[in-house]
Amino acid sequence: MNIEYVRTLWEEFRLVNGITTRVIEAIPADKIGTRPVRDMRTPTELVVHMAETMRGVVEGIVSGEIKEYESSEKALCPTIQSRDDLAKLMRDAWAKANKAIGGLRPEQATAMVKSPWGMDFPGWVCVQIVFDEHLHHRGQLYAFLRALGVEPPFMWDFENNAAEFKPRQHQQA
Repeated sequence: MNIEYVRTLWEEFRLVNGITTRVIEAIPADKIGTRPVRDMRTPTELVVHMAETMRGVVEGIVSGEIKEYESSEKALCPTIQSRDDLAKLMRDAWAKANKAIGGLRPEQATAMVKSPWGMDFPGWVCVQIVFDEHLHHRGQLYAFLRALGVEPPFMWDFENNAAEFKPRQHQQA
């Protein structure tokens, strides 16, 4: 695996994150702190976790070590007062992670990255971890929306994403 693989995976993740942003925007504004599914995180807790995982793991690839970030999730949750705050948090985390990936050097894509999880991974595997974790939790958000009576966005409807998350061949210069 190499930097080209990372960039290809990240490009797909860009599209996926556009759908995620739309999913967040579909959460009923008055339900972000509820538990639509018993014993699971609230939508706020889930989105904060997704955003912090994306940011924390990608910044860890660049620095060579993924720092523990789950304590920052607990501190962030009370600061989220609205669905707009959630969407902004995800957009900000995306911007930081995307900038870090954009500056990733080839040797960082293959270098081992220390993690707080008891094992280390090559940088490219960390990108896959972000992608897998994101999709897993986005699936939970889909279940939440359905439990709340909201039809979620079609998972492959990239054409209706915000401009920065549309397929590149369809964007106008």
